[in-house]
Amino acid sequence: MPTTDPFTFTTERSDRFHRAYAAGGLQGRLYAEAFGPERPAEVDAASGCTWQVLGEMVKGLRLRPDELLVDLGCGRGGTGLWLARALSARLVGVDVSPEGVAMAAERAAAFVAPGRARFEVGTFESTGLPDACADGVVSMDALPLSPDRTAALRELARILRPGARAVFTSTVLGPSHPGHERIRPWPDSLAEAGLTVENAVRQSGVERAWGRLHALWERDEAELRATIGDQATDDLLAEGRALRPLLDHLVTTIYTVRAGS
Repeated sequence: MPTTDPFTFTTERSDRFHRAYAAGGLQGRLYAEAFGPERPAEVDAASGCTWQVLGEMVKGLRLRPDELLVDLGCGRGGTGLWLARALSARLVGVDVSPEGVAMAAERAAAFVAPGRARFEVGTFESTGLPDACADGVVSMDALPLSPDRTAALRELARILRPGARAVFTSTVLGPSHPGHERIRPWPDSLAEAGLTVENAVRQSGVERAWGRLHALWERDEAELRATIGDQATDDLLAEGRALRPLLDHLVTTIYTVRAGS
């Protein structure tokens, strides 16, 4: 069984997660079964990426052709690559996982022309990107995983050009759970970093989809162990079992924020 918090993604665990997802196609099939037609098949994301989220990202970013989009926590690159193609943008993806970054680079040719996308190892708190370089930033189910929210949001504000926008998803305990009052609201953290919330939309149906996925992991545990190994399977099962009691209380929000001018 895993010995770490099921929601703590070290470099080692992130590499293991991406290797496991890419192994044999089983996990992709389970995500597709759980999320149904709301899941963009081409993106093939190991996240809660849906057509609703992609629509909010396109609408919120307001990018012009050839502007630079940064995907923080890009993983295998699907969300950022789909958006870069849709918006005719250049793309830089940043992720803590060297294996995720390598997989994203391999996938790029299926979405954009050579030279239009690159992927680098970095963290939310230290991307390695220049000041005010990004015309837009996205982060799909990733930014809230930062162990230092304040540092991550300051870094986000630093790389955004003045007036540019970022769109990201966040899942927190809603008011139906007594523990929600102990969690600092995202708008407060964003304001402290100099970021203004322009829009906040609840992502519909995603908590139920996660519940279905967790049940599928349990159902197909034996096949998962045979396909991706015991450690990666234990990671998945621990995540599902930790979230199961909370699913009815979770709220996932798609935030669009703007950097100060």
